[in-house]
Amino acid sequence: MPSPLSGREIVLAGGSGGLGSAAARLLAAGNARLIVGYRSNRARAEELRATLIQADLTVKADRARLLDAAPDLYGLAVFAGEPVRVSDSSELESALRRSHEQNYLGPILLAREAADRMKRSQTRGAIVLLATMQAVALFGSSTAYAGAKAALVHAARILAKECRGRSDIRVNVICPGVNDAGMAKASIASRKYDRYLDEGVIPRFGRAGDVARAVRFFLEPDNYITGQVLTIDGGLTL
Repeated sequence: MPSPLSGREIVLAGGSGGLGSAAARLLAAGNARLIVGYRSNRARAEELRATLIQADLTVKADRARLLDAAPDLYGLAVFAGEPVRVSDSSELESALRRSHEQNYLGPILLAREAADRMKRSQTRGAIVLLATMQAVALFGSSTAYAGAKAALVHAARILAKECRGRSDIRVNVICPGVNDAGMAKASIASRKYDRYLDEGVIPRFGRAGDVARAVRFFLEPDNYITGQVLTIDGGLTL
């Protein structure tokens, strides 16, 4: 059977990263028309079967250029973000400001601007934002990163409420756990999370495909879910 996303125009912001590229490949296999936004690594982005747009989501003109590349915009998934690790308290203020822009401001503005375009074109579309398990559970030393992502979760749910009903634009959030791809890959390499395996809390670390399948699920047009937050962490935060 043909994929329900076949021929639909979908923007993947940050789609060249570990999680984003997995989603891009899965959606491309279903013949979705992809526009992939990347900030700096064009070589990695060129490996994907997609239209490529260089964009910094904190810049209004870049967000507009990214969305302009999808005149028949149906869906948006935002993978862009920054881990913002802080090793010294003297770095916290600058890290908070950077995290606010990269992990909250840019992604939520792009989501709202995409929703406005869908409303004007009367498109019944879907938006998926990527946060983190740290946005829904407490982890020490994660103030800079987790605080901005928690704000993103709340703002996404507000957008979902504004877009429900006749607009029929669904907005959902995915909170990945420890994945052997993307931002968490360095943490796995440092063995930071090994104790969760050793103690039998989780059966394995997450894979990029776990998140990619959830993105596809939320984007599918017959989906009846909005305003929800899905944590994909194997039960780590339970």
